[in-house]
Amino acid sequence: MEKRTIYIICCLFLTLTVSAQGTVKQQVTETLRKQILSQADWAMKQAPVTVTASSSIRSQGTIHDFYSEGDYWWPDPANPDGPYIQKDGLTNPDNFVAHRLAVIRFSKIIGSLASAYVLTNNPQYVAQASKHLEAWFVNPATRMNPSLLYAQAITRKVSGRGIGIIDTIHLMEVAQGIIKMEKAANIDKKLLADIKNWFAEYLNWLTTHPYGKEEMEAKNNHGTCWVMQVASFAKLTNNQNLLEFCRNRYKTVLLPRQMAANGSFPLELGRTKPYGYSLFNLDAMVMICQILSTEQDNLWEFSTPEGQTIKKGIEFMYPYVADKSKWSFKQDVMYWNDWPVAQPFLVFGAANFQQNNWLQTWKSLEHNPTTEEVIRNLPIRNPIIWF
Repeated sequence: MEKRTIYIICCLFLTLTVSAQGTVKQQVTETLRKQILSQADWAMKQAPVTVTASSSIRSQGTIHDFYSEGDYWWPDPANPDGPYIQKDGLTNPDNFVAHRLAVIRFSKIIGSLASAYVLTNNPQYVAQASKHLEAWFVNPATRMNPSLLYAQAITRKVSGRGIGIIDTIHLMEVAQGIIKMEKAANIDKKLLADIKNWFAEYLNWLTTHPYGKEEMEAKNNHGTCWVMQVASFAKLTNNQNLLEFCRNRYKTVLLPRQMAANGSFPLELGRTKPYGYSLFNLDAMVMICQILSTEQDNLWEFSTPEGQTIKKGIEFMYPYVADKSKWSFKQDVMYWNDWPVAQPFLVFGAANFQQNNWLQTWKSLEHNPTTEEVIRNLPIRNPIIWF
């Protein structure tokens, strides 16, 4: 086949993909319009609340350091004054999670304001978002340090762990919201530069600190979420080297090592919450494809030598989302009845593979979940800012 013919075919494919994404975006926008504007009205009334607003006596950091405690760690009945012990999949309600909830709230605020700005082009949403961004990333009295030294600590065992880096996946919609608002006429250019500098510092920490390196090497959803976060923040800061690193890691590490031939994720299926973790890891892989794909390097179409593709992953999980009663693996020990919700893999999969049934299923699911565990594992709740 002549080079010109191949070029024309590639251009036609890309045109059709862009057109399909536009059609899906229109449907998603109309489905969520009322909810977006309602949530933006709520966000317009909210004052900034950062990590400095709450603290734990168990944290070894300062008031500017994010602190959280491992979900599945409990007091040891045999040694009440000793280190906590693990009960995988069982969340301890007494652990400190105020900072995680503050980050989630922040993500909700910026995500809804950015979505409303995309819909209306109203500068009031940018002005309100700027107040929150300034408080979290710039104001010396309230800013969060760009590191996660004390995340998912374990009482009387460790002051923090690399595994805690997953707690900042909710900053992704903050970063993407900034991208959608950064060209607004009323954006403060100095504030924008300071915010991007914060994310640049955090990226440096994520890629050089032992905790970051450890999380990058995690073999399950933690490794996936490290790449997803780094890709998101690198896009905001225009760090082309890290963007390329993340593309290569998806192709050479995440997809071939985590996905089985049938599209499942065996390490997630082996957990005590296999359904929820399978959804979560698939969402994260899909978002990596959405963030990192380019005309020259389309991760949606990438296949490993063994045949693993992101489409296979969606095709494996979709039947169990459309009808959960078909799930043939063990049920999750907690929150089984709270999944699925409007998973992002359905939206972006539909847009890239022209699968209308995936989109219709997404429309039928819950778009505004209230269960904390579901929200914690659903960092992408504002899909229109990701198109």
